[in-house]
Amino acid sequence: MEPKTRRRGEELERAILDAAWEELTEVGYSAFTIEAVAARAATSKPVIYRRWPNRAKLMLAAWQQHVPRPQKLPDTGNLRSDLIALFTLVATRMQGMISEVIAGVMGEAFRHPEVAGALREQLREASPLSGAIQQLVARAVERGEFPPVDVPARATRMPLDLIRNELTLCDNTVLAPETIGEIVDEIFLPLLYGLAAAPPPASGGDQ
Repeated sequence: MEPKTRRRGEELERAILDAAWEELTEVGYSAFTIEAVAARAATSKPVIYRRWPNRAKLMLAAWQQHVPRPQKLPDTGNLRSDLIALFTLVATRMQGMISEVIAGVMGEAFRHPEVAGALREQLREASPLSGAIQQLVARAVERGEFPPVDVPARATRMPLDLIRNELTLCDNTVLAPETIGEIVDEIFLPLLYGLAAAPPPASGGDQ
């Protein structure tokens, strides 16, 4: 029997996703169950299954709700230091709680193609850094610090991929300041300068 509650719609979904994230960060993905989330959220398993058909998709939804999002953009007057401040903020919020979650859902994705598709779509479209990076670069262009540049979405997703890689595959529970600096100085700023210097693509292409 479903527990009596007045929660509906967005309020109920938010409570479930909060409970799912708390469960993930406490027990990890391997021990993560719909039953435990239902108990923590004071709801029932059928209520959850009506919204998310399996635990991987529930985890992805919880991750999307709790993914690090900068509330206020850094404004140091310099693009390099702005990027370092932004990437440090995101890394600080990610570190220590995302490695096992990502490893678990990636394992689920290998076993279930529909989960793999949902994960790819979410990683492609939901980067919390994309809009922030576009704004930081646009400000640098307005200041005359940086040449006009069109930064494609794939490029704005790269820093989050690099940070996630450091925290998951490189077994870093804390991202050192020098690592953030290397991501900015050795990878991302050279990429931006390369994009700014690149000629526009020829229309039509080879026949």
